[in-house]
Amino acid sequence: MICNSCQRNIADGSRFCYNCGAQQVVTGAPDMASATGGPRRLMRSSTNKKLGGVCAGLADYFDMDATLVRVLWLLVVLCGGTGILLYAILWIALPLAPYQVAAAPPAQAPVATQAGN
Repeated sequence: MICNSCQRNIADGSRFCYNCGAQQVVTGAPDMASATGGPRRLMRSSTNKKLGGVCAGLADYFDMDATLVRVLWLLVVLCGGTGILLYAILWIALPLAPYQVAAAPPAQAPVATQAGN
């Protein structure tokens, strides 16, 4: 899948670009619950992680931008101080999501040109 804004390759079915943060219009993409055959699970992200993947996993679960969740988490850490302990608990308790490889775009056939014209 290609980002609508920055034109870089991102994982199929992504709702936000990992490079520029732009929201993506996903048409016909299977929902995670229907793809796995069950309800959506809260898991740490294996692809979009900065430290442990907890914030990206929460963002995927609640269908939010990971950057927004990281900023909110930073505010909780600075204001309350319990955010660090909660992050460590979630890092240990949440399972790591399976790694999903983004499909490479199909190779395009070379365009034949007419010589001599």
